[in-house]
Amino acid sequence: MKVLVPVKRVVDANIRIRVKSDNTGVETANVKMAMNPFCEIAVEEALRIREAGVAEEVIIMSAGPEKAAETIRTGLAMGADRGVHALTDERLEPLVIARLIKSVAEREGTDLVILGKQSIDDDNNQTGQMLAALMGRPLGSYISRIAKNDDGFAITREIDAGLEDLQIVSPAVVTADLRLNEPRYASLPNIMKAKKKPIDVLSPADLGVEVVNRIEVLRVDEPPAREAGIMVSDATELVEKLKNEAKVI
Repeated sequence: MKVLVPVKRVVDANIRIRVKSDNTGVETANVKMAMNPFCEIAVEEALRIREAGVAEEVIIMSAGPEKAAETIRTGLAMGADRGVHALTDERLEPLVIARLIKSVAEREGTDLVILGKQSIDDDNNQTGQMLAALMGRPLGSYISRIAKNDDGFAITREIDAGLEDLQIVSPAVVTADLRLNEPRYASLPNIMKAKKKPIDVLSPADLGVEVVNRIEVLRVDEPPAREAGIMVSDATELVEKLKNEAKVI
């Protein structure tokens, strides 16, 4: 069994996001970048599946400019076997990304695609769902547990009411939630080994995908500053202010 893990390069989660002076987007120049945290969880789960003897190979994929190769190398340093880079400088929307992943998954003959449930930059939470629809595969979204069995995969999903246990057939697409696992750190020897692992570089045209954007970003603004809170002496005063001033109860 082969497992494909698409990953995304985003602004490091510990960095304060700044909006460009012309309000056209988020500042990424000279900003520390890293693998999307939910993608790290997806990579970790794929590696655990391989280590359990269920999968033979873990393939890391990313779509984007030349520097996206650094994110692929991070996945390889964690322990993945090889990478695929859909190289393009164009802005990519979820539907285009899903089509690129679909092409790579079919090209590689993968049995399972594990994605992070969303990226922390655009926060769309769309790619996994679109990919499953394009491929005609069952989808397990927001999973906090996955186990291979004779019928496919037993998964546990995070839902508003709690947890939901489902059985999905293989091949499948799943998106990783926060509680699925704790990603490992790449050791120095594995970082050095990752530099020698192969990365196939392909253009969207090589994958039969046309990059067409359907969304236009009009303006990006900082969130409005919040007013300072006030201290109350007791619960009675709190209820009074919520009722008469904030008018929320």
